[in-house]
Amino acid sequence: MVIGVAVDGPTMWGLLPLATYVVLALCGMDLVIATVVSVASALLILLPTPAAAGEILGESLGDQVTMIGLIILLGAGLAEVLRATGVAGRIVQSVMRIAGDKSRTAVTLGMMLSCLILVAALGTLAGALAIAVPLLLPIAAKLGFTRSALTSTIFIGGCAGLAMAPFAGSNIAVMDAADVGYLQYVAYGAGPLAVLSLVVGLIVVPWMQRRTARENDYYRDDEIGTDDQLQHPHASRATVVFSVGLLTSVLYATLTSAETSFPLLALPVLAIITGLAGGLSPTLIAGRVYAGAAGLMNIFLLFWLLAVLFNAMNRIDPFGVVLDTYGSGLEHLGAFSFALIIALLGWVGVPGATAPQVVLLDKLFGELAGALGVSAGTWVVVLLFASKADTYGPFPNANMVGAMGLARSLSLRNILLTGWALLIPAVVMYIAIMFVETR
Repeated sequence: MVIGVAVDGPTMWGLLPLATYVVLALCGMDLVIATVVSVASALLILLPTPAAAGEILGESLGDQVTMIGLIILLGAGLAEVLRATGVAGRIVQSVMRIAGDKSRTAVTLGMMLSCLILVAALGTLAGALAIAVPLLLPIAAKLGFTRSALTSTIFIGGCAGLAMAPFAGSNIAVMDAADVGYLQYVAYGAGPLAVLSLVVGLIVVPWMQRRTARENDYYRDDEIGTDDQLQHPHASRATVVFSVGLLTSVLYATLTSAETSFPLLALPVLAIITGLAGGLSPTLIAGRVYAGAAGLMNIFLLFWLLAVLFNAMNRIDPFGVVLDTYGSGLEHLGAFSFALIIALLGWVGVPGATAPQVVLLDKLFGELAGALGVSAGTWVVVLLFASKADTYGPFPNANMVGAMGLARSLSLRNILLTGWALLIPAVVMYIAIMFVETR
């Protein structure tokens, strides 16, 4: 408040709310609470009238940032419909049937692709793997896969699928920030990572198998269970309808260069047609969508609060002051060096969920990136790497532990080795892409 009284007009003090957010998040505070504190500090610097403060809150409900939060809710609702209709399980079974079980390499590739496709379709890693693993574990155990080898397989495939998911909140945030369509996003960022993941996976999983076979890291007979699951009578029909609907949505969005708001229509439509094809009544479909979305209401609240924070900061305009003061010096840095620094900063220095990470980095550095001539493709790579790299390391994280738990593995060291084995070539690959793009 003292700053708000003492300062009038644009000021670099407007960066204080962002600094507050980063510090509180690094200290482990809940992200929603940390954002509330940051919003309060921004409003104290701005000192708007009650009417102006209400205007900021109202405008933020229709902001692009808030829209991403709503898309995440709708995606969770669709994922619940896919579970209820048996579509998710049928996707896994179909991929494994095509891959066959003639060799361990074919099964490894099939399991990675199953996880990739299912995670990409559902837009959630934990939820998709929770469906896939009970189907994959009996297959893997019968072929002698160790716990750590299966953990590596589902982790690699699932993380690749998360990068490819067309309607995942963090990926939409990247496309929105870089102002690109899904095909460009895949071409520059997600596609290379997915291909690299599958190639590296075919090397890492056999290596992990040999490494852990000596430790007798096999499944017990009582842990294998069965791959027979509750059969949904209309699962095949629902799977076909969902697949056609998803491909049509992605194709339409690509050909028409649809805005990032398109998922607001596509996701509910996909949920409705899949649910109806799966034999669910409209009431049951609505209930499933609500059940899936209800668990992520805190995410929607977080994005709305972030929109309020950024709108308040836009009125303080600290970024304009930074550009005016330091812009000429940063121009000598060059687009490649700048992109590399921001990517590394996002990886190790910006905490929190992936989609808010993307939004925060773009709000902080997007304008400066444009001024330095950073291309849209390079910005896709920067934001994708910044938001996804910490999934692979260097430290343990919830995604790693989740994959371990589902595969019934207790070796944190082995999943860390898997993450590092992917992270190192991914860093080299993305540095090479950024170098070429900034020439």
